[in-house]
Amino acid sequence: MEHFFTCPYCWQQISMILDPSEELSEYIEDCEVCCRPIEISFRFEDGELVSFEARRMEGI
Repeated sequence: MEHFFTCPYCWQQISMILDPSEELSEYIEDCEVCCRPIEISFRFEDGELVSFEARRMEGI
């Protein structure tokens, strides 16, 4: 599933492919525009995306 969100550093809209088979996931991914690390967390319930958050890394 493709999901669009705004980078918390450069404010550019970027997209990410999310796997609905992973009900809960948290990881770090670099922004494809500014290359800064973003903390990504999302949750699926019954194949539907119910929460998504993209946060700045503290201290960066």
